[in-house]
Amino acid sequence: MSTDTYVSPLSSRYASREMRYLFSADKKFTTWRRLWIALARAERALGLDITEGQIAEMEARAEDIDYAYAAEMEKKLRHDVMAHVHAFGKAAPGAMPIIHLGATSCYVGDNADIIIMREALELVRGKLLRVIAALADFAERYKDLPALGFTHFQPAQLVTVGKRACLWINDLMLDLAELTHRIDSMRLLGSKGATGTQASFMELFGGDHEKIKRMEAMIADEMGFASVVPVSGQTYSRKEDYFALAALSGVAQSAAKFASDMRLLSHLKECEEPFEADQIGSSAMPYKRNPMRCERICALARYVVSDAANAAQTASAQWFERTLDDSANKRISVPEAFLAADAILNIYLNVASGIKVYPRVIARRIGEELPFMATENIMMKAVKLGGDRQKLHEAIRVHSVAAGAVVKERGEANDLLARIAADPIFKMTEAELRAELDPARFTGRAAEQTEEYLRDAVRPALAARGVTGAGEAPGLEV
Repeated sequence: MSTDTYVSPLSSRYASREMRYLFSADKKFTTWRRLWIALARAERALGLDITEGQIAEMEARAEDIDYAYAAEMEKKLRHDVMAHVHAFGKAAPGAMPIIHLGATSCYVGDNADIIIMREALELVRGKLLRVIAALADFAERYKDLPALGFTHFQPAQLVTVGKRACLWINDLMLDLAELTHRIDSMRLLGSKGATGTQASFMELFGGDHEKIKRMEAMIADEMGFASVVPVSGQTYSRKEDYFALAALSGVAQSAAKFASDMRLLSHLKECEEPFEADQIGSSAMPYKRNPMRCERICALARYVVSDAANAAQTASAQWFERTLDDSANKRISVPEAFLAADAILNIYLNVASGIKVYPRVIARRIGEELPFMATENIMMKAVKLGGDRQKLHEAIRVHSVAAGAVVKERGEANDLLARIAADPIFKMTEAELRAELDPARFTGRAAEQTEEYLRDAVRPALAARGVTGAGEAPGLEV
């Protein structure tokens, strides 16, 4: 790795090799060559003077890219597409006269971008499914474990650890639907020409509209698409980039929510992300177990969420049939969003596959708060024993305030049950009161909701994509 020049951390530290390849020069320019071959093949089939030998030569040299020569030609011509036309022509000289015939730069540039973005979205979807599978297994395992719920990060009614995980899963299921919609909606630009009118192809095909439409359909089919966009300027609408990055933003939002919850749970010592035997939490404080993986998710998610706004601004700033202020921006914003989203999911899967749960800490925290939450049940029981509901309510209010002061002002244990037991109005012993405090009685339908959600929504969605489990969790290099 070069040490004397800037290298994106997304390439050097975070993103997977698969995602880095999708946005590599090899992937980009071999895709350009596949598009040139598809164009030539369709043009020959529809009657243009292109030989089978020329196409065969192009196919044979499709991956023979002389990057040094392409760079030399781009420096001379100041045009990246024409530089690679010449580089392809140098590799396949017999085909040079017909490479890029009738096309404009966006034929290869935009179509390749759509192809690569769709493949990248499919890679993201595959990783998302694995994260969902890991969380589903976690939710199943802990569907019955009561835990203190929080609203406003203040103690609220009990939930279960598994039910809380279903909230994380549900966000990802929404992202799965959006990613699938985006993947299924993507279409090639096709061969639209300089201003989207296909005028150059009208000239080549002698004004035969049907041949031009058939040519586009043949190219789309060869590149694995059902159709092309019905109308465009020189480019596909830059809203397509925004839609893709917005879907990635949704994934990032969901991941950040999960990671933020895990960071809070780590502080509470109820749950933790994986922590390796030799891992150092702090250079100054050896005892620390910082949630660095979840913090990294949040950091990268912040970038992806903000990057979606970049694509939105680019889409809004396009002029008429074509302008070029999108190009330099797209070279950065689109690949970096995908690499960052990929990195987020790699970390998410690593964490979700190894969440540490501490039931005794969870139980202790429930014990500290449950007496307050059980007061309504206690009051109803006391009413059945002959008490006056209004007087009981006031007594519980007074005792709760006093017990709260003991906890907050004196730092002592919650003594609410002892106070209620000592009050003759309730006619209950402390043992009888504690019998009312089984945490499982306060989780409502949490366990059943978890079972139903996993059975009816999550597992079928995973099975539909052939995902039976999370697979091996990815290791993190740093």
